[in-house]
Amino acid sequence: MSYPPINVQISVLPNSPGVYQFYDVDGKILYVGKAKNLKKRVSSYFNKKQEYGKTRVLVKKIRSIKHIVVRTESDALLLENNLIKKLKPRYNVMLRDDKTYPWICIKNERFPRVFPTRKLIKDGSEYYGPYTSMKTVRTLLDLVKSLYPLRTCNYDLSEEKINAGKYKVCLEYHLGNCLGPCEGLQSEAEYHGQIDDIRQIIKGNLKNSIQTFKQQMKVFAEEMEFEKAQRIKEKIDVLENYQAKSTVVNPKINNVDVFSIISDETHGYVNFLQLSHGSIVRSHTLEIKKKLDETDEELLQLAITEIRQRFNSQSKEIYLPFSVSVEDTVKVSLPKLGDKRRILELSERNARFYRQDRLKQIKITDPDRHTTRIMAQMKADLRLSQEPTHIECFDNSNIQGSNPVAACVVFKNGKPSKKDYRHFNIKTVEGPDDFASMEEVVYRRYKRLLNEEEPLPQLIVIDGGKGQLSSALKSLEALGLRGKIAIIGIAKRLEEIYFPDDPVPLYLDKRSETLKIIQQLRNEAHRFGITHHRNRRSKGAIGSELESIEGIGKKTAEQLLKNFKSVKRIKEATIESLAESVGMAKAKKIYKSFH
Repeated sequence: MSYPPINVQISVLPNSPGVYQFYDVDGKILYVGKAKNLKKRVSSYFNKKQEYGKTRVLVKKIRSIKHIVVRTESDALLLENNLIKKLKPRYNVMLRDDKTYPWICIKNERFPRVFPTRKLIKDGSEYYGPYTSMKTVRTLLDLVKSLYPLRTCNYDLSEEKINAGKYKVCLEYHLGNCLGPCEGLQSEAEYHGQIDDIRQIIKGNLKNSIQTFKQQMKVFAEEMEFEKAQRIKEKIDVLENYQAKSTVVNPKINNVDVFSIISDETHGYVNFLQLSHGSIVRSHTLEIKKKLDETDEELLQLAITEIRQRFNSQSKEIYLPFSVSVEDTVKVSLPKLGDKRRILELSERNARFYRQDRLKQIKITDPDRHTTRIMAQMKADLRLSQEPTHIECFDNSNIQGSNPVAACVVFKNGKPSKKDYRHFNIKTVEGPDDFASMEEVVYRRYKRLLNEEEPLPQLIVIDGGKGQLSSALKSLEALGLRGKIAIIGIAKRLEEIYFPDDPVPLYLDKRSETLKIIQQLRNEAHRFGITHHRNRRSKGAIGSELESIEGIGKKTAEQLLKNFKSVKRIKEATIESLAESVGMAKAKKIYKSFH
């Protein structure tokens, strides 16, 4: 299939709002996007060098451009959302959600039933929802049933059949759960009055029901019907208790949608709260997979359109953490203080918790995706040129200058690679000089890797501040590796991250996964180094114990330890077995010393 050159296709695009579609050489859809100005937006893909790799790949594949002109930018937003769901382009974000949500149905019939359902039937019935949790639906219906006796049978309660006496009251009537409309014991007007109150409760407006019950209670009390008044009071208590639990902000905040977003390098998580009279009547979090390193603004805008359509939201005001383009008829607020700000923070907290739960699941069910995300996050947080799939960390260990050693631990794909761990006994440094020791071990480590043509790490972590980092840099410079391997230092006091030639440290969020991996590296290097240091000191102490025997020198002590493995076995050995290792004369001296 042949297509006109891309520049020709762009030249005919209008300077109008609309939706553009990119297709590959086989005519397959690649990407759908919206634009305030179609020509400017589409041209931007080809007129500048794309910063992100995935966008560069997309642009290389584009062979055909189609567009749809619309009246306003808001129309473009809605059309883009519909086309993405319909065409499922490869490079558009993925909206991860395929549940069938529950609704509350008020059936279109003479005495309407109220029940939960997952199917929407176009028969004139009223549907409220969808709700993201069946638990929320059942809580609402339990509240309704405790306040209003409604029928649960599916009889056709036409006036003719009731008057003809076709039905008899059932057990629900005798239990007090139904007032018997099937026998004409409850009027249609009274029943529909209850349904009107139920509609308000489902919408989150409990005020009308509370006022109605208070009036009834007052009437019963004046007529000295105290038992009935008490029953009404119990219903008021139920309503007020429910309102206290569900009201999280000022009850004056009514008919409002709240959106917030938390994102990382690979996904965005958009939380949606719907408020009615200070009550949260709906909460939902949408996970969005990034395809072209979309910004939070782009993801949030897409999610707002998707969620409001999905839940058929008619709210005329939305609260957002930052401004994005939405429908012209909707008022956008960016709360900074008070109740409005608190509800936005609650939404952000919901998004953050959802993300944490998802990451815990992914760590178990999809370790490859977990690793990819961690590496991308570390690359961004530490301003690296490539993902640090191979990291090495160095730590020095010495106690008052005795037995100075160093440790190098290796992490691959964010996990310890223990077979690659290495110990170093310091050879060229006298006394406790951490800077010189660090310079020696870094030089020895990478001199050897270069000689053996082994792969070099993408990141080196030095346990220490600016001094240790400078020492390690000297070694990299001597080997011609400065600038070829990223290197950072981590100071223990405040967990500052130091970079070469930058006096100002980086402070990562204490909850950051990048910081946690660096801390794990540092702690593992410290543990590994201390273990080696203890072993060396232990062997030194054992050797000293043997050498303290008159006539026993260092070589004899080493020979004994080589043959008997421990001082305990040497102490338990017979003169004859000792003599086999060091001769009878020395064997007698050793045996006499221990016995």
